[in-house]
Amino acid sequence: MARADSDLFDRLEQFYDALPRPWARIEEIGSLVLFVREGEGWPYYARPRLGSPTPSAADLTEARRRQRELGLPEAFEWVHETTPDLLAVARSAGLEVLLAPLLTLDPQALVPDLPVPGATIRLLDPASTGFAADLAASRAVARLAFAAPAYRSPLEIAEKTLVIEGAGPSERDAAADLAPSDEAVRQARALLATGDYRTAVVASPEDGIVATGTSQRVGDVAEIAGVATLPSARGRGYASQLTATLARDLLHRGAGLIFLAAGDDDVARLYTRVGFRRVGTACIAEPAAAPL
Repeated sequence: MARADSDLFDRLEQFYDALPRPWARIEEIGSLVLFVREGEGWPYYARPRLGSPTPSAADLTEARRRQRELGLPEAFEWVHETTPDLLAVARSAGLEVLLAPLLTLDPQALVPDLPVPGATIRLLDPASTGFAADLAASRAVARLAFAAPAYRSPLEIAEKTLVIEGAGPSERDAAADLAPSDEAVRQARALLATGDYRTAVVASPEDGIVATGTSQRVGDVAEIAGVATLPSARGRGYASQLTATLARDLLHRGAGLIFLAAGDDDVARLYTRVGFRRVGTACIAEPAAAPL
């Protein structure tokens, strides 16, 4: 591996290890670190411990046992270029592995801000009186989008949702049971108030929030994640411009390395049109589905 590539992947490893720590309890299981979220919110995962040997099948089995004991999804994440031998180990241990294209931004290639047809892009304001409603709508859009078969999102690893073909604003608004609790809203406000997390949405006067995406930052390294468009609003360029807006915001705030993981090669090609370039593969693993 070239020195420049080694530095890049070292920075990514530091990011992945540091990001959950302020919000999670840490349990070390062999060569794995299990991040256990404190309080409400999206559950974390287990990943290789910094500087450790490749986790063994026994490490994975014990981590899965502990995740089940804690009521957590059996989820694992790592970068293939950093821990290449783990792919075969994970598969031998009965895990199904999503090979997600890993891309980094070329700032010189970032597309300009362009208007989105019939809508505007805005950042969620944690101090706004409408924040709770915006958060609920944003999360409902993500769940409906990632459940639909446009591509298999890494977020499906953590939560399975009902596929609603062509889901639109009415399905989003009907997802009342998915609305965040008061505690979840409080935690989301605290998260966004740090300035290291941003959630941007595309909203139209007629349909409200139809697309969403998040950026999360540690030092000068940042990830864009969870970019999702309501199925009924696809094909309008919302995801591309949302990603560009988040990337530009990160650059303006001093991020030196901006990356993301795409659901598959087709989605990766969408991001290359925004200004991202593939550098590797993010591995996201869960138990293999039982045969029907």
